[in-house]
Amino acid sequence: MLDVALLIGERDLPATGNATFERRNPVTGEVASRAAAATVADAVAAADAAAAAFPAWAALGPNARRALLLKAADGLDARTPEFIRLMAEEIGATAGWAGFNVHLAAGMLREAAAMTTQTTGEVIPSDKPGCLAMAIRQPAGVVLGMAPWNAPVILGVRALALPLACGNTVVLKASETCPATHRLIGQVLREAGLPPGVLNVVTHSAADAPAVVEALVAHKAVKRINFTGSTKVGRIIAKLAAEHLKPVLLELGGKAPMIVLEDADLDEAVKAATFGAFMNQGQICMSTERLVVVEGIAEEFGRRLAAFVAKLPVGDPRSGNVFLGSVVDEAAAAKVDRLIADATAKGAVLLGGGPRQGTVMPASILDRVTPDMEIYNEESFGPVVSMIRVRDAEEAVQVANDTEYGLSAAIFTRDVARGIALARRIESGICHVNGPTVHDEAQMPFGGVKASGYGRFGGRAGIAEFTDLRWITVETQPGQYPFPPAASEPPAATPGAH
Repeated sequence: MLDVALLIGERDLPATGNATFERRNPVTGEVASRAAAATVADAVAAADAAAAAFPAWAALGPNARRALLLKAADGLDARTPEFIRLMAEEIGATAGWAGFNVHLAAGMLREAAAMTTQTTGEVIPSDKPGCLAMAIRQPAGVVLGMAPWNAPVILGVRALALPLACGNTVVLKASETCPATHRLIGQVLREAGLPPGVLNVVTHSAADAPAVVEALVAHKAVKRINFTGSTKVGRIIAKLAAEHLKPVLLELGGKAPMIVLEDADLDEAVKAATFGAFMNQGQICMSTERLVVVEGIAEEFGRRLAAFVAKLPVGDPRSGNVFLGSVVDEAAAAKVDRLIADATAKGAVLLGGGPRQGTVMPASILDRVTPDMEIYNEESFGPVVSMIRVRDAEEAVQVANDTEYGLSAAIFTRDVARGIALARRIESGICHVNGPTVHDEAQMPFGGVKASGYGRFGGRAGIAEFTDLRWITVETQPGQYPFPPAASEPPAATPGAH
């Protein structure tokens, strides 16, 4: 069991009144971590510390910021075993998923380091003679980053890496589900030499979350907000930000479709479907939730997929060699059970699956899913995938778009030109032709449309989210203004005249 303190300025602090909360291991039920339960006063103190550190950090040269971020990336890599242990204890993650989290997160820090010299502007031709007009990007101020539990190192680092590279300071609001994992990110950056107050980490209990978030969003020094999590909570964050007219970047839920056309390479499609649907027990925003399969190949595709999935090792993530570990808690497991029961009662056919052992669940495939079943629309966020049969590519696109979400999608076809044409018609921020729906790289513009949110993380696209674009001019010659000519002097009066 790990005790977790707040990181405010340069200090490790308890919460006001020494309040704490516990996170329990989803497999064993034992206490995995005990963390400081921040109050509103603690949240305000963290934002104050970030505000105090902002002027010096914003003024620091880009190569100095680059060096610190590169050092932090190396430090993150070095802590891989510790992150693997914490993710297993707090969220039931497999070693493979945890290790990948650290690998990609370190890449995000290195990509952010590369962006420190790419926060550029431009000279814009002006119609005004002698006017040098410039568009200049500069850091916005304090950035509030809110990261979820499901990919805690990737998403925790993503919430802060590019904001720091652009010269902002950050308050990271940790998830109450993985406070020790998120707090370790702060420790790594502090050990890399980040100045006090540039990054602050706030942990809080679930009960205190609304008040803590509201205080941070309302803080006058907070100029940008980014949130990754459920669409339900994202709507709340968006409303709060709107009340204060503060820009917010939202990466929310998903119901990712993978279309399998009649000319697809079925073996490749099976591998991509398995990875996309069941990596991290299906608890990824990009997880393949719907397999939209042309009727002519559906039977064979389903047979191959069920046979492939049946070979996946399932078990306690601490045992090492498992592909499917634990879902995050009993409520998540019960939700998957409910969705499967509803679908099968309404005519869906269950391929594979089986009874769960607590929060450890086998992979389930539901064939012949129809719109009247709850799982057709509801994000499962667990190890179950729906198979929906369609007549042709045209109906496949209609079904793929028949959802409120729009984060990731995939299309399998041997005709790449056809695949690209169809991809352009899918209502999603991301679409992969002959690749899985789960795919992330640090330099890519990552984000969704519709109820999956708005704004983009990653590479150059992310710079716009965390900077202010300002128009600055310099006049190089005397000004010409449309003033009227000066009025003539009145004639002098004639002496003696009346």
